[in-house]
Amino acid sequence: MKSRNKIFSLLLAFTLISETVLPCTRVVYEGLNGTIITARSMDWRSEIPANLWIFPRGIERAGEVGTSSVKWKSKYGSVITSSWDIASSDGMNEKGLVGNLLWLVESQYPKFEKNGKVKGLAVSLWLQYVLDNFSTVSEVVAALEKEDFVVASSHIPGTNIFATVHLAVSDASGDNAIFEYINEKLVIHHDRKYVTMTNSPIFNDQLAINTYWKSIPGTVMLPGTNRAADRFVRASYYIDAIPKTDNTRNALASVFGVIRNCSVPLGIASPTEPNISSTRWRTVADQKNLVYYFDNVLNPNVIWVEFSKIDFSEKAKIRKLSLANNENYSGESLINFKEAKPFQFAGLD
Repeated sequence: MKSRNKIFSLLLAFTLISETVLPCTRVVYEGLNGTIITARSMDWRSEIPANLWIFPRGIERAGEVGTSSVKWKSKYGSVITSSWDIASSDGMNEKGLVGNLLWLVESQYPKFEKNGKVKGLAVSLWLQYVLDNFSTVSEVVAALEKEDFVVASSHIPGTNIFATVHLAVSDASGDNAIFEYINEKLVIHHDRKYVTMTNSPIFNDQLAINTYWKSIPGTVMLPGTNRAADRFVRASYYIDAIPKTDNTRNALASVFGVIRNCSVPLGIASPTEPNISSTRWRTVADQKNLVYYFDNVLNPNVIWVEFSKIDFSEKAKIRKLSLANNENYSGESLINFKEAKPFQFAGLD
């Protein structure tokens, strides 16, 4: 009874805070013979311009927090989706490591002094740092748990929105980890069974809510609202219910179905919940075959890039596929990428 009461308390608490959530969903599919596919939706209350970028190896980067910034040279090439061309919000590197940034209003980052003694990394670069430097989830966990630097956040430029996100990573073996800053402390959840992530509440509480719903057969009833906890339950149920296969075409179709099931129709609004956010775009990363798919809800076609056709060598150029103005492409789209100067990652105020 105490356990059930706790679940009800969590559900009530989530209802009270859901007004301010900017929702997204991330889910990982494990099929047969090494078939691993990670999908995510990006939901936002207004337009969030996205472009695709190809970053080769060997790029020199800094953490954009002043003189105390972490510095590194990219070990792996990657394809990423940018937000406003100030942050990497999603992507996969050439080793099949996938990173997804999602909103988490409960995030509280450590206090950080710009140009101080403690090493730092702007939150806009958190995902890119991971893709640049690591090939597996275990490597990411081993590095970040040392806390050689802190992640520092700030307001999204031109807005009064303070960026509060958590990070999910998955690799080609099917391993998973979730990274959250709670009460200024880094919390790491590392287990291949952590295939689903949404927004509030914090990940531990979402697991507890999902445990409650597992006692109710998904064929009988599933929670159907746009709230993060409900999307978490639906994504968890459907990703396990779809067929486990190594037929890439069928697996991709099933995973696209799951992430679309957890999306919010464009233009949805509620007078009682003014901050419900429409899905703007979705990505699906095939980590076995190294193909990255992008699905803009305002365009009729899904596009993709095949890593086998990309030059990730240090001599290669940075390239961009402009999508921010809803440009319409179809199918394999590497030919449409154009050489471009890298965007400037957002730093501290």
